Amino acid sequence: MDNITFRSDTVLSDIHLLQPNTRHLMVRLNAVGQPVFVSQFKVLWDSERLDRSESPPPSYTDQQPPENTADCGSPEQEREGEEEEEEEEEGEDGRRRSWGLEPLLDEDGDLDVVRRPRGGDGPGRDRIYPIILSKGEEAASDGDELEESDCGVIRIEHTMATPLEDVGKQVWRGAFLMADFILSHRDLFQGCTVLELGAGTGVTSIVMATVAKRVYCTDVGQDLLSMCERNVALNKHILESGGRRLPVPGIDLSMCERNVALNKHILESGDGDVKVCELDWMRDDFCTDPEVEFSWTEDEVADLHDNTTVLIAADVCYDDDLTDGLFRTLYRIMSNLRHPCTLYFSIEKRLNFTLQHMDVSCEAYDHFRSCLSDLKNITDGKMIFTVEPVQLCFPQFLIYERIKQLELWKITSSHSDQMKATPAM
Repeated sequence: MDNITFRSDTVLSDIHLLQPNTRHLMVRLNAVGQPVFVSQFKVLWDSERLDRSESPPPSYTDQQPPENTADCGSPEQEREGEEEEEEEEEGEDGRRRSWGLEPLLDEDGDLDVVRRPRGGDGPGRDRIYPIILSKGEEAASDGDELEESDCGVIRIEHTMATPLEDVGKQVWRGAFLMADFILSHRDLFQGCTVLELGAGTGVTSIVMATVAKRVYCTDVGQDLLSMCERNVALNKHILESGGRRLPVPGIDLSMCERNVALNKHILESGDGDVKVCELDWMRDDFCTDPEVEFSWTEDEVADLHDNTTVLIAADVCYDDDLTDGLFRTLYRIMSNLRHPCTLYFSIEKRLNFTLQHMDVSCEAYDHFRSCLSDLKNITDGKMIFTVEPVQLCFPQFLIYERIKQLELWKITSSHSDQMKATPAM
């Protein structure tokens, strides 16, 4: 297979598209005949990491960002910077020109498009297409190949160029954003029981398992869940080390290694357990049929309800019906948890031109925001939800383009006082 074949319903993640130097090893065909690849994603150490602490946050349409974001810049500062760039100057013909915005016109007044030279991709520009290797071929070494014992390498099985219903088999920017947040805020998840909804390839659950006690990695579909289970096995070297092979912000590596040796007896007692289970948002309960692969045991359902304090969902809202099912599932699970919990949502605001509006719109994102608002405004006397955006002022550990359309949301839930009140005797 030398080229990826695109159809009208084909979707390709930017994570795979924008890694031109990556060798994608094709290892097999899945149950529906799609090629399956294995890619290595390196987690950056302090000296390599892309520091995002100074980058401006994404813009929010109707919710203000938290107050403690002085170092991150504000949308107002961002607009001021844009106004400075749009400096106007008067030309010889007396007309005002806005530099950077004025289109280039030829002598006839037609738009003059600067085209890329046919002989190459332009200076300093890599070709943007994956290099695909068949199983058994030897991958050319670009310094990317790392041994399992090396620090910070996550290996993921995935597909490329899938129909919309199979997008969970690819790796998406929202998953990497969530992974960055986890690696930057380990203390929030240390020793927790975590539920991931719509885990896809499982990359976020794998990163979470380096700090959490137990992760329930959930999605739907046997082929996808089998891929997820294989990815957990591929990264066993990271999980068994309790995350010690992933970088820690601001920690000297040599000091870290010495502390690991001193506390080996404690670290080896950690769980870092990942359980791959089916969770269908269109159903009203957990599948506990022992005859069904990836079903839940009664003990697992009880453990989930008794101990879960964190839920995560990474870039899972692209279909309105599925988004409705997701929020119904979230309410049902969060209202049955024993402890108050926090949900982190990453999402990419994807712009599409639609014939319905004859304009660029973000229908899937807008529906997500509507569901988010409905959740916040629930007044059923049972649950209280708070919703707030999270500023993207944390470091970037994985190589991807952290575009301004990426957002992270935090939802906290607790049982209302009416539920906790004890009736008078």
